[in-house]
Amino acid sequence: MQVTDKMVQGAHVRFTVLTPQLIRMEYSASGQFEDRLTQMVQHRDFPAPTFQVRQNEQGHVVEIITTGLHLYYDGGPFDAGSLFIDAASNYGVHYSRWHFGEANEQNLKGTARTLDRADGAIPLADGLMSKDGFSVLDDSQSFILDGDQVTARTDSETDLYYFAYGRDYRQTLKVYYQLTGFPPLVPRYALGNWWSRFYPYTQSEYLKLMQTFDRQQVPIAVTVFDMNWHTTKIPVRYGSGWTGYTWNRDYFPDPAKMMQQLHAQGRKVTLNVHPASGIRPSEACYPAVAAQLHLDSKKEQPALFNLQDPQFKSVYFKLVHHPLEQQGVDFWWVDWQQGGARGAKKIDPLWLLNIDHYTDNARRHPGEGLILSRYAGPGSHRYPIGFSGDTVASWASLRFQPYFTATASNIGYTWWSHDIGGHMRGTYDGELSLRWLQLGVFSPILRLHSSNNIFMGKEPWNYDQTIAPVMIDFLQLRSQLVPYLDSANYQTHTAGLPLVQPMYYGHPETRLAYEVPNEFQFGPAMVVAPITSPADPATNLASTDVWLPKGGWYDFFTGLRYQGDRYFRAYREKATYPVFVKAGSIIPMNPNFMTPLTTLPTKLVLKVYPGADGHYQLVEHQGEQVAITEMTWDELQHKLTVTTDDPHHLLPADREYQIVLVGAVAKKDHQTATAWTYQDFKAVDQHSLVTELIKQRLQFAKLDFEAKWSIWQAYSEAEDPARVLSYLSTLDTESIKGMISELIGR
Repeated sequence: MQVTDKMVQGAHVRFTVLTPQLIRMEYSASGQFEDRLTQMVQHRDFPAPTFQVRQNEQGHVVEIITTGLHLYYDGGPFDAGSLFIDAASNYGVHYSRWHFGEANEQNLKGTARTLDRADGAIPLADGLMSKDGFSVLDDSQSFILDGDQVTARTDSETDLYYFAYGRDYRQTLKVYYQLTGFPPLVPRYALGNWWSRFYPYTQSEYLKLMQTFDRQQVPIAVTVFDMNWHTTKIPVRYGSGWTGYTWNRDYFPDPAKMMQQLHAQGRKVTLNVHPASGIRPSEACYPAVAAQLHLDSKKEQPALFNLQDPQFKSVYFKLVHHPLEQQGVDFWWVDWQQGGARGAKKIDPLWLLNIDHYTDNARRHPGEGLILSRYAGPGSHRYPIGFSGDTVASWASLRFQPYFTATASNIGYTWWSHDIGGHMRGTYDGELSLRWLQLGVFSPILRLHSSNNIFMGKEPWNYDQTIAPVMIDFLQLRSQLVPYLDSANYQTHTAGLPLVQPMYYGHPETRLAYEVPNEFQFGPAMVVAPITSPADPATNLASTDVWLPKGGWYDFFTGLRYQGDRYFRAYREKATYPVFVKAGSIIPMNPNFMTPLTTLPTKLVLKVYPGADGHYQLVEHQGEQVAITEMTWDELQHKLTVTTDDPHHLLPADREYQIVLVGAVAKKDHQTATAWTYQDFKAVDQHSLVTELIKQRLQFAKLDFEAKWSIWQAYSEAEDPARVLSYLSTLDTESIKGMISELIGR
């Protein structure tokens, strides 16, 4: 075996030590190894690590030893007997050993290609993260990216990557991004509210709908047109009308004018496209396409969809999509549903669509590249955003989505966009729609969607007055949170930190972190515990299990303080949601939520959560230009300091900050252009807040008045909370006990 500073290579085998915890393992019968980029791997040029090599000792052809792993290879094609690795971190019952081909039962899973027709949980592929501390990614079937050329592999080669970062999940993900490419920045506008519906709108109806949203103070940043934008009734000899590129002029007599109006309102536009049927004679662009591809237009010869054909790819963009973009289309919703590669030399069309559409869009909109498309496998994170598919509108679907979204980070896929509210089937359930929308607010992308059914529209005014105003409040909140979301977007791009992370990312050695699969960290400051079941009839409150890590926490909606290192059940009325903010956090919010997201806000509200020192980095960008504002809270001095680095002069010259101290009252002692200091600082009376919440919960509970009065007296008269909890233990209804215990025992 030949040994270099990174490689150990024989006639048919090659091991590349990328880091002490990451090794590439290749076996090639032909002796030809692949050094070009693949659909998954983009960068193998890591600094040379330190490692040891032993050859022909104790019956092993070669051993490779680093501080993170010990590889044993006994010669020949890879199999369970010839190749195995011990991880230096010992998380296994007996030892942390992987044999070639063996599944890892402790794998924490990754994601799936689609949720089409899902009504609850579906199986997920393995991800990078494992409680055993190691994982393996198979790149053997990846196609090759060679400049602008995309080709299938010619040699049958085994090509594996072994990760052994223990339970340092964040470092595992960061190294994976170094290997496969970091996610690009998502355009700021994409972090607002998307309106989408499979519905035959007319041009005037759609514009009136946007006017209604504005009148109702519902901010919509992205307008989505499903397949009815194009003609669907075509001659039967051409096949289905599912594919189309020609505006339906009966519905949209002047699409360019419509999109110009939407742009003037500060909205972006995307169109759905199902490209599988190619370009047929029914399309307005067909004559130009036929001429360019030398098709027999008299015989109505179609341009068959084939992005592996450079000529078709050229006309697909130049003659079909670019003219529509010149009319006003900002990006494309690529809705590929026709399966994967068919044949050894064929490449999954979804991969080609994602790469080509994203690359084309990013080239035309520097720093603002975007598509909406389906997940095609590891490496897909380079082409955001993901469309998860057509789910059933049910509590079972909602119950699965928080886990599904957070777990996708385990394979680096951080920008899922779900059909908020569910796409099809189901029944009218205002509470379900509300809880789904609330989850959407605390999700990577919020895109309301529904099927072509007049009764399924997700407009807030389609629901009763216990639901509609709350929906509007939460849609406004999503727009207010964009400064926080965009800063997390930048951290994903530069540091590999997903907006949504499973709780075990930050607490890998804590058992409870693995026992709240639906709970997740949302950006650097928040923990979200989604509500995924209907309200209890006795309390009129919905509930969910919550685990809060050590430290002080605040309820985002009420300001009530909680002590961490605690597992409990949280109860919430319709107007609030279980979102908790760590003490010491600073959350920037835009109070002018109706302002288009294409402009940076002139006013920011900085919500400061006292109780610990804190630091926050606000990042704002337009295209490829970035401004960074550092914010520091000094708990001892009660001082907030704000300093800005804005080399491109992106920020409004007249920007002002409004400081809100959550859970505290104080007088402003001193203010400069960059710092605010407070005196007479004291915490808000938590007892009064708890008292009011207990009274409110009892008021609306379906419990006889005498029982309510008894609970109230027990609370009012007891000086020790333990006595109240003792009294509650005598009650028969668990939910009544729970809703009071949460507030007293926090």
